Amino acid sequence: MRRKETIRVENLVTGYHDKHRRIVVTDGIDASLFSGELTCLLGPNGAGKSTLLKTLSAFIPPLAGRIVIEGRDLADYSDSDLAKVIGVVLTERINLSNMSVEELVGMGRSPYTGFWGALTEHDRSIVDEAISLVRINELRHRMVNTLSDGERQKVMIAKALAQETPIIFLDEPTAFLDYPSKVEIMQLLQELSRVKDKTVFLSTHDLELALQIADKIWLIDKKHGVEIGTPEDLALDGQMGRYFERDGIVFDLDTGLFRINNRLDRKISLSGDGCRYNLVKKALARCGVEAVNPGESEEIIEIKGNAYLFNGRELHTVEELIDAVTKTEKYQP
Repeated sequence: MRRKETIRVENLVTGYHDKHRRIVVTDGIDASLFSGELTCLLGPNGAGKSTLLKTLSAFIPPLAGRIVIEGRDLADYSDSDLAKVIGVVLTERINLSNMSVEELVGMGRSPYTGFWGALTEHDRSIVDEAISLVRINELRHRMVNTLSDGERQKVMIAKALAQETPIIFLDEPTAFLDYPSKVEIMQLLQELSRVKDKTVFLSTHDLELALQIADKIWLIDKKHGVEIGTPEDLALDGQMGRYFERDGIVFDLDTGLFRINNRLDRKISLSGDGCRYNLVKKALARCGVEAVNPGESEEIIEIKGNAYLFNGRELHTVEELIDAVTKTEKYQP
C-alpha cells in the first residue's frame, strides 16, 4: 500500500512564552507522518515530547515554522474541523463515576453530533465498530470507574476511533500498565494503523517495545535535536547509541535492542547450545562472569541435557549452578 503523507512540519520550533521570554524546547524540525504507519516519539524526560505533541494537536501554538495537516495549514482549521481530523488520547487518568464504556466511546461522535447530541443509527454503528476493533465488547456495559488501567486505555483508544479521524495522537499510552498490557496496547495500535490506514503517532518511554513495533522512530533530546528513521536505520547509523547509551547501557546491533553492559571480571568456558546455553550465559554475566569458548579458561561448565557440569560437579538448576560458581575461590564479587 502506498503511504499517504498526512502531516508535514517545516522548520518547526516548539516551546512557550514565560512572561517576556520565549522558551524554545525543540528547534528546526522538518518531518512528515504517513497513513498506515505507527510512529513512536522517543526521548528522555524533559526532551520536549509532550510539547511537540501538544503543538501538533493545536493545544499550544508553535513558536515558528509551519504545520500542514491533510494539505492544509493547521492555523486554518477551526476547532470543530480539527476534531474531525485528529483524535488525541492523553496520559491523564479519567475519573468518571456515572458513565458506561459504551457512553464514553459514544462521546467520540461529538464532533458530528455536538457534545450532548443524540446518536443516530449511523453513529451507533460506528461506536459498535470501534468497540469491536479494540476488542472490548465484554466491557460495553461496565462503568468506567470499575475498569483497570489497561481496560481504560483501550476504551480511550476506541473513543478516538469512533471520532473517525485519519490521525491519532497518543501521549504515553502505555503508562501505568503492566508489561503484557503494554505489549497488547502497542500491538493494537500497530494493527489499527494497518487495518484502518490511520496515522498513529505516540510518545513513549517504552524504548524496547517501540524498537520492536514502530514503523518509524522520532528521536528527540535537547542536545542532539531530532533524528527520524526506521528503528533499523537509526540503529545502523549509530543514532540509537548516540541518544540513549549511558554507562552500563549499550545498544546491541545484533538484536536491535538495548542491554545492560555488565562488568565482567572472570571467565569460564561454557559449552552447549540452544536457549539453555543463552540463559546460562545471561545468568553468568549478571554475576560478572564472561562465558568463553571451550579451552579459553581452566574453569568449565558443560550443559548436558537438563543438567550442568561445573568443573565435573553435576547440578540441576541454574540457581544451583550460579551458587556453585559464586562460592568458588576464584569468584571476586
